Formats: sequence, C-alpha cells, structure tokens
Amino acid sequence: METTLAVEEEGAELSISHEEFEGLQRELDQALAKADEHWKLYLGAHAEMENLRKRAEREVQNAHKFALERFFGELLPVRDSLELGLAAASDAVDIAKLREGVELTLRQLTTAMEKFGAREVNPLGAKFDPGQQEAMAMLPTDQAEPNTVVQVVQKGYLLNERLIRPAKVIVAQAVPRPAG
Repeated sequence: METTLAVEEEGAELSISHEEFEGLQRELDQALAKADEHWKLYLGAHAEMENLRKRAEREVQNAHKFALERFFGELLPVRDSLELGLAAASDAVDIAKLREGVELTLRQLTTAMEKFGAREVNPLGAKFDPGQQEAMAMLPTDQAEPNTVVQVVQKGYLLNERLIRPAKVIVAQAVPRPAG
C-alpha cells in the first residue's frame, strides 16, 4: 500500500510517496551528519590555528626578550677586565701595564662585537660618503684632495651591514687660490 503525502503551497500541490519521503529524510539526516562532522573538523582546525598563533607569539616574545643574551655573555669578560683594571689602577701601577690591560680589554670588546656582525667605520683618507658619515666641519687644506676625510672625530658602526651610527668626520676643502 503506497501512502502519498500531499502538500499544498501557494497554489501548487506536491505529492510524494512514503518511500520517497523516507529516502529524502535519510539524505537529509546524512547531510546533517556530514555538516556536523565538518563543523567539528572546522572547530578543531580553528583551535589548532589559534594554538599555533599563540605559540608563535610566545616564541617571538622570547626571541625579543633573549636576543641579546649571547651578546651580553660575550661582553661580561670585557666588563670583568675593566673592573680588574680599575681595581689595579687604585694601587700604585705601572702605566705601561695599565695601557696593556686597556688594549687587551679593547680587543676583547672588538672580538665580541665582530662575533655579532658589528663592524667599525673608520673612513680616514677615504672620499666623504654621506650615507655612512656625518661631516662635522670642512677644513681648507692642500694636504688632501677636496671632499676627502682628513680627521675622524668619532668612528661609526655597522651592524650586519646596516648603519647604526655614522662616523663623525672633518672633510678636506680646497684652499682658494689667490687671484693674480
């Protein structure tokens, strides 16, 4: 015995058998189950992405926080040497030995800086480069070519080829020739 379902909507009549209705109901149930499964997969993926974002954020914070740790580890012996030099300077000390200690400490500092990509800019005798140097004054002279660095007031520094402090320099200026 076939049962039909009749639905009347806005003047249209729809008639389906009981078997067709049950088939449609099964398809709907399967579609809802699949949608529920996809929703759970989405929530799991969303939670995993959120955890990844938080972990990456934490790692970036730690990288910023501890980025200088190795650098400071290299600077500690320099500080120790300076403290020993100060302690030795408070006693009667041979100036030559004190100078030797200061030179050793400077070498330690230079080595530590170089390990981390820091390099000094000492442009004495080179053409003036406004990208790496700051002209403090012009010096009229016939001892050097015009626009050449004749004195370095303060060395500059690069960190991994990026300028962190320009060298402060005095630049040669042509001496005006007397008219005659």
